[in-house]
Amino acid sequence: MANESRSTPATIIPALRYRDAAAAIEWLCRAFGFEEHLVVPGEGGRIAHAQLTFGNGMIMLGSGHGGDYDALLVQPADAGAVTQAPYIVVEEVDDHYARAKAAGAEIVIEIADQDYGGRLYACRDPEGHVWNFGSYDPWA
Repeated sequence: MANESRSTPATIIPALRYRDAAAAIEWLCRAFGFEEHLVVPGEGGRIAHAQLTFGNGMIMLGSGHGGDYDALLVQPADAGAVTQAPYIVVEEVDDHYARAKAAGAEIVIEIADQDYGGRLYACRDPEGHVWNFGSYDPWA
């Protein structure tokens, strides 16, 4: 089978919806260290589309538009859970943990060494999305 992926820095890019995407962008940058790559404003202060980078990874997010695609998604606060939780490799996981905690991230799994190697912690952002950060690099 031929390789169907393109040669880009990251071929899998998680996409998230936030009720207040503008506030989420500011918080994700401050708490987790993401950087704005592209932010497209929408009507009424909403965010039509945004791309945030972290190293060679990227997430996309927006406020949603109420269209067919949005009908497929549910916010974590409405569901009480999430169906995916990105794992992000960080070099200094203890420092990252302290930064996220200071920014108000709800720590749901305390930082700890893992049996498979590295250290990991998991947290929720202000809208309930779950994020995992760790020093284990599955590519190494």
